Amino acid sequence: MSENQAQLPTVYDPTNVENKWYKFWLDKNYFHPEVDPSRPKYSITIPPPNVTGSLHIGHALCYSIQDVLVRWKRMQGFNTLCLPGTDHAGIATQTKVEAQIAAEGLSKYDLGREKFLERVWAWKAEYGGQIIHQFKTMGFSFDWERERFTMDTRYVDAVQESFIRLFNKGYIYRGARVINWCPRCRTAISDIEVEYVEQKSHLWHLRYPLEDGSGYVVVATTRPETMLGDTAVAVNPNDKRYTGIVGKNVKLPLTDRVIPIVADEYVDMEFGTGAVKTTPAHDPNDFEIGMRHNLPQIVVIGPDGSMTAEAGPRYEGLDRFKARQIVVEDLEAQGLLEQVDDYVHSVGTCERCHTTIEPLLSEQWFCKMKELAKPAIEVVKQGKIKFVPERYERIYIDWMENVRDWCISRQLWWGHRIPIWRCEDCGEFTAAKSKLEACSKCGSHNVKQEEDVLDTWFSSALWPFATMGWPEKTPELDYFFPTDVLVTSREIIYLWVARMIFSSLEYLQEIPFNDVYIYATVLNEEGKRMSKSLGTGVDPLNLIEHYGADALRFALIQQTGMNQDLRFSDKRVEDIRNFGNKMWNASRFVIMNLEGYTPSPLAGEGRGEGALRLEDRWILSRLNRVIETVNSSFGTYNMDTAARALYEFLWSEYCDWYIELAKPRLRGDEQEKAQVQNVLYHVLETTLRLMHPIMPFITEEIWHALPHEGDSIMMTEFPSADAAMFDDDAERQMNAVMDAVRAIRNLRAELGVSLGKSISLTVVARGEMNDLIKSGQGALQFLAKVEKLAFVDSIADEDKAKYMSAHLTDLDLFVEAAGLIDVDKELARIDTELKSIEKELTRSEGKLSNEKFMSRAPADIVEKERRIVAELTEKKQKLEERKKSLAG
Repeated sequence: MSENQAQLPTVYDPTNVENKWYKFWLDKNYFHPEVDPSRPKYSITIPPPNVTGSLHIGHALCYSIQDVLVRWKRMQGFNTLCLPGTDHAGIATQTKVEAQIAAEGLSKYDLGREKFLERVWAWKAEYGGQIIHQFKTMGFSFDWERERFTMDTRYVDAVQESFIRLFNKGYIYRGARVINWCPRCRTAISDIEVEYVEQKSHLWHLRYPLEDGSGYVVVATTRPETMLGDTAVAVNPNDKRYTGIVGKNVKLPLTDRVIPIVADEYVDMEFGTGAVKTTPAHDPNDFEIGMRHNLPQIVVIGPDGSMTAEAGPRYEGLDRFKARQIVVEDLEAQGLLEQVDDYVHSVGTCERCHTTIEPLLSEQWFCKMKELAKPAIEVVKQGKIKFVPERYERIYIDWMENVRDWCISRQLWWGHRIPIWRCEDCGEFTAAKSKLEACSKCGSHNVKQEEDVLDTWFSSALWPFATMGWPEKTPELDYFFPTDVLVTSREIIYLWVARMIFSSLEYLQEIPFNDVYIYATVLNEEGKRMSKSLGTGVDPLNLIEHYGADALRFALIQQTGMNQDLRFSDKRVEDIRNFGNKMWNASRFVIMNLEGYTPSPLAGEGRGEGALRLEDRWILSRLNRVIETVNSSFGTYNMDTAARALYEFLWSEYCDWYIELAKPRLRGDEQEKAQVQNVLYHVLETTLRLMHPIMPFITEEIWHALPHEGDSIMMTEFPSADAAMFDDDAERQMNAVMDAVRAIRNLRAELGVSLGKSISLTVVARGEMNDLIKSGQGALQFLAKVEKLAFVDSIADEDKAKYMSAHLTDLDLFVEAAGLIDVDKELARIDTELKSIEKELTRSEGKLSNEKFMSRAPADIVEKERRIVAELTEKKQKLEERKKSLAG
């Protein structure tokens, strides 16, 4: 047992403490577990952030949750691995480097593929480790010796192995489908890379004349330029308005083409006119309609966002938005523009360059999903993988049951180049890891590798097992896989979670993780999405600089409940900084009063000499209930419940109540002093261990100042609840005492009597409350500064005027007013305050009775006025009651 070496400084300095202890943990190699089959394991592979990234508040929450779990399990004796790494982030990284070379007056084409990739690797070497450094600033106990990157040599091999296996099974094919296309980045992009923004636009209603001259069909569209590629008009077969025209043709305006009217159940009868222009080459849903009705696919917008020759000579070469303007003008000139409505809708944009996405029919590589999805659906339905919160299970299953083939190719240079060689002579495709010298079918040497790279999510899908050495059978893979939990956001359930599950089942016949915990989305205080560009973001690094990493971690964990939206602000971190200071100051007080103390087992239960006092039994009972709550809450991912329990226990029960009751005993005889020292120490040391997973730095610093065994708090045993310490009687007694003390303190505040001035108290308690208060009367007298205490059965009505009173369930408290206040002055003060309240009430009630105000004011302003009236009315009632009691 180490003695406490030094007193804690007066003020806690997070910066110095956090740097010191993180270096200490790294030097001790605490984060790196060896494979040890004799020990139970707990493993997590973190969601790899983009190598381009810097720490944002969502990262701070996501990875704090993982670190809490890992530190908790490590202290429980598990051999814990939290494997970190970064994703190569194809389009994001390429965009960064393209911007860098553009500043030099160059494009990637000036450099060529090989030289451009050299620049990307150089950029990665210089800037790619930024977020890893920031993770360390947060105190994350990740195994940095096993850090991975999705373009590492071994990882590249895993990606190629995965592709080749799927290709050889017939799951990967080349075909034409409508994909998300960015005309600026000149590549297909995934759904997660599409950012939807609300835009003011128009809904144009266009007339398509029937071929037989009997009238026209009106269609509505937000993209009139795409009408040049229409190959049908679709209506719902149940729409009686169009029963007679299904099968007829319409003349497509501005062209010389005739297109059919088809019936398809996809069409929403309520949207627009119920008749839908169908452009299979420029809308994914229209593409599916086109496949069902064997419609032609006419591409009228090219990869650069300009109109193609198929759009006709008048429009060819025009930018798509300029073409929109001219198409509308031409339709109006021909009398084919029925009406134009103002319309606000969500428009997909590229999250990297903010260019409007163009749905485009394009030759791409796809992966067939139906067969791969089946086992991935079953493991979730069977409960082998559990989603938390549970509602996300249904979202996952619905998507997987309706999954479409996955576009896996991207028109980029940075990324995993698709390991396919095409024979230029016979057209045969061959998948191979190394350069193909000759065609496997015809023997020709005229073979060329595919130019495209794989979707970033293709490589990320292998993350839980490729990071551990797959396709090799490594000791790490055998021991640490499957992992225990994936902590991720709801936005990537489809794009990443689903793909990891089917990939793991396909290649290893095992699930990749047991639980999927979907963490809360961090919003600002007004409930808006965090965004630096919109000025609604919160910089976690700035918060760490001002308040420390522990404060940020706790503030986030304290709010991360199951409702999935978390409103956050600097003020919350400041509040937790104050909580940390409270912990620090309480610890300083305890340590200063441990002189000559040697920890010993808690004893003294029962009655008689050496028995634990009521407050001792109470605090130990409460401690063990908190231990039970924290373990249960961590185990069910109710992090906020654990944090709130710790906050309330440490701030209120330990600091505000128990330490106050301990102070006179520390000045008592040696036996009394030793007993209270022992309880103070055990409760504080245990609470520090409970708190450590959330606030690792400050707990390590305080723990080292206490008598302790071992080198680090993070390697001590996490507390487990001792049911023998639960004491319902002590909790009931102390709760009664605390309620009484609060009521008396409120009376003091109303009377303007300082907490240091002694009072006389008369108590009328009924039933069990009488025993509860009497058993805790020593604590009551000390905490409420009661000099004279009397228990009576009742107080006569005529005598009540002498007292200020508070009334609780089965308990009436009477404080003698004589000598404490000047009654006349107090009555005058009450009259003044009542006049002020009446004035405010008249103003607010006048607003609420004003019809103009009620009809024009926003709902939140009206509600605010109602709250003001309610609060003022309650305050007025209390003042009038008090005036009555003082006047006698």
